[in-house]
Amino acid sequence: MSDRGSATLWVLGLTLMVFALGGLSVDLWRGVAARRTVAGIADAAAVAAANGIDEAAWRQGDLVLDEARARGLARRVIAAEPGAAALAWRLTVAGDTATVTVRRDLPLTLLRLFDPGGEPLRVEVSATARAIRAP
Repeated sequence: MSDRGSATLWVLGLTLMVFALGGLSVDLWRGVAARRTVAGIADAAAVAAANGIDEAAWRQGDLVLDEARARGLARRVIAAEPGAAALAWRLTVAGDTATVTVRRDLPLTLLRLFDPGGEPLRVEVSATARAIRAP
């Protein structure tokens, strides 16, 4: 039995494994960077939404958020971000607390070669901010 070509097959297999690991690391690093960006957007939008105080209730002594006003403030912050069209977000208001959840789907780059119809990498972050009475 001849061993001719076995080194070539071994090197080819090793090359494919290195390529797959490189693709995994590149795509995961993109996911980490996107999570950091999305977290910053969610934080900024939550803080902005927490400024949407219901003025009529405030005059009565109650500190609650006006959901429409909070939504407008959060929308303004998110719309100012580069790539805002790729973001999906939702706002939840409960009393004096605003929670913003921002989601972005990242298409895979190198790993797409191994799974052409694969799911994108989903990055979702929630941030909560509360309106407070200043002393």
